[in-house]
Amino acid sequence: MSQVTAIIGLGNPGPEYAATRHNAGFWLVDAIASSAHGELRPEKKFLGHYAKVRIGDQDVHLLKPATFMNRSGAAVAALSQFFKLAPENLLVAHDELDLPAGQARYKTGGGHGGHNGLRDITSALGNQKQFHRVRIGVGHPGDARQVTNYVLGRAGKDEQAAIERVIEECQATLPMALAGDWAKAMNQLHSLKQ
Repeated sequence: MSQVTAIIGLGNPGPEYAATRHNAGFWLVDAIASSAHGELRPEKKFLGHYAKVRIGDQDVHLLKPATFMNRSGAAVAALSQFFKLAPENLLVAHDELDLPAGQARYKTGGGHGGHNGLRDITSALGNQKQFHRVRIGVGHPGDARQVTNYVLGRAGKDEQAAIERVIEECQATLPMALAGDWAKAMNQLHSLKQ
C-alpha cells in the first residue's frame, strides 16, 4: 500500500464557518500543524493554506483548501499535480454525519456518501476513489432536511469536547497510519467509545 504523504482537511474558509461542524477536517489539520510546530500559510498555487511538517520520521504536506467545501477538488488536484501524488498518497479528513461526536474512522476508497467535498475531490482526481479518509463524527440531526443547517451550525459544549478528544486520538494514531500500519491505526481509533 502506498504511503500517505499529504493530509488534507476539509472545511469552509472564513471566520463565520470556523467553529461549524463542517470544519472538523480543518480542526484536525490545525491540530497536526500545531503539534508539529508548523504554520499553515496561504499558498496560491494550492488554492489554500499549506504547511510541510514532520510526523515521526516522515515529511507530510498539510493543506486546508481555501475554496468552499463543494470546490475542494481543485486544491487537492493542484497539490497532487505539483508533488506528483497518487490518490493513495492522500489522507482526507472530513466531518461525518453517520458517526456520533467522539468517534472517528479510517476508510480507504468508497463513495462520497453525499459529502460534497469528497464528491468534488473524487471528480477532480478523475473519479479515482482510492484516497484514504479519516471520518470525524459530528452526529446527525435526525432529519435529512436539517443536514445543511446542522453541519453549518456549531456543536454544543459537550459535543465539541467529544470532537476535540477524538481529534487528539486521530493524531495519536497518525504515525501508524503514515507508516502504512492501517490495521493497527484502525484498531486503536475504531475501538474508541464516546
